[in-house]
Amino acid sequence: MSALLSFFGGTAFRMIWGEISAYLTRKQEQAMEIERMQVQGALDAAQHARNMESQRLQADLGVKVIQVQAEADSTRLEVGAWAEAVAAVGRKTGVYWIDAWNGAIRPMLATVATVMIVSEICQLGFNMSDWHRDLFSAILGIYVADRSLGKRGK
Repeated sequence: MSALLSFFGGTAFRMIWGEISAYLTRKQEQAMEIERMQVQGALDAAQHARNMESQRLQADLGVKVIQVQAEADSTRLEVGAWAEAVAAVGRKTGVYWIDAWNGAIRPMLATVATVMIVSEICQLGFNMSDWHRDLFSAILGIYVADRSLGKRGK
């Protein structure tokens, strides 16, 4: 009988210990799996936030590139129109009275504009604003540069 008790006692003990050990192992694995899922969720959320920020930044940069290109195109058109206007100032038409009128009106307008600017500068006491500097430079550019280029045949 003691042999029988020893046999069943040893087997029962091993079975009970095995079940308890398996239960504790499953509980530990489940806790590790939950923790892994939480960490993975946090990593996925951070990755998503980085992706959204990257897409927003790319969209903003794309819009800025388009704005800069539009401004550059506008500036290029303005410069082209200005250059064409400057080039057309001294162009001969071939009609005598029109060329004579253009020849007389241009120096007269330049003289009047120069006198007006000089008198305004004297009134301001040489404290010119940006507008005055721009206007004065434009007048000098057209009048002086056009004569200089005209002498060289350009």
